[in-house]
Amino acid sequence: MSKQFAIVTGGSAGIGRQIVRTMADAGFAVAFNYVGTHDEARAVAAELDAKGQPVYSAEGDVGDKTQVDRFVADACAWHGHAPDALVNNAGIQTWASLLDLDEADWDRVIRTNLKGCFLMTQAVGRQMKERGAGGSIVNLGSGCNKLGFPKLVDYTASKGGIEQFTKVSAVELGPFGIRVNCIAPGSIVSERTLVEDPDYEAKWSPLTPLGRVGTPSDVADALMFFVSDASRFVSGQTLWVDGGLFARAPWAY
Repeated sequence: MSKQFAIVTGGSAGIGRQIVRTMADAGFAVAFNYVGTHDEARAVAAELDAKGQPVYSAEGDVGDKTQVDRFVADACAWHGHAPDALVNNAGIQTWASLLDLDEADWDRVIRTNLKGCFLMTQAVGRQMKERGAGGSIVNLGSGCNKLGFPKLVDYTASKGGIEQFTKVSAVELGPFGIRVNCIAPGSIVSERTLVEDPDYEAKWSPLTPLGRVGTPSDVADALMFFVSDASRFVSGQTLWVDGGLFARAPWAY
């Protein structure tokens, strides 16, 4: 295949699914992984196949090194060379206060969100270095990068860690022409957020300076800057895709 090649984690639903679609529409051959969501993954693959867009999907746990290494190796074999881009999107969250949070939930969230980002970056970074053509890695952060979110202590810790991981990865991988950046979404309406709160849009829109919640397309479109040549001299940065939400200070007037 001569197309540019991207790997996206957690690409079967929500923001990840839209990232896969947007990158495919932009001309990337896309490989994505998922856990458990077989029907959703098959639907995404069938949709792209119907449009003649190369796609490879596989189930795999980003928190397991053996599965990560196998997925990256298989995806590279499918395409024929190392990825031009990696998007670390896979993530989970729990909902509990600091004093009530189960240790198992803490471990599960950190393992998926932060360790998964590390393992994927390491595996793909090695492939990019060996190929010698540079590349772009984009990590999905959150408003939690900047602020503490009550009852999301494990999620907040993982996303804050991802932002710092982005910076050190940019420093270490820069000499190989590999750029590493972070996208930090604000309030994004999706299947997950609507399940968590059917009034999600009504609650978050008034808090956002642009007057609405974001969509997965808002995130995917912004992410395309980081995987394009337009950002060729940008690395170690976080781009807030939040409608101004986290630039807004509490204000009494």
